Amino acid sequence: MHEMGIASSILDGVAAETRRRPGSRPVKVGVRVGELAGLDPDALRFAFEALTIDTPLAGLQLDIEYRASRSRCRDCNHEFEVKNYELLCPACGSLSASIISGDELEFAYLEIDESGIEKTNAEM
Repeated sequence: MHEMGIASSILDGVAAETRRRPGSRPVKVGVRVGELAGLDPDALRFAFEALTIDTPLAGLQLDIEYRASRSRCRDCNHEFEVKNYELLCPACGSLSASIISGDELEFAYLEIDESGIEKTNAEM
């Protein structure tokens, strides 16, 4: 289950960013997962929860943005959503297509609560 390793990497990124902001608390982390990334979103969510339970990151929300596979025809430049791994261009019938999205696995954003950070006189 490589989802455990991916969840661990996500949490490493969250921890690194949180260290840059002492006193802050991560609230929500978002990732983009493409259909072709070979990742099970439910397994990723399960691994994430298992790794955060009874830790300072317990309660951290994981937002998974699932991306469908999209291709671009090399012959007519038409962009289309790939369904059932069918790469036939719906516009011209060509089989010459390039994947343009759907294989991503990206750390998209991190929401942080900074209410615990003390402000200096210069920031007030």
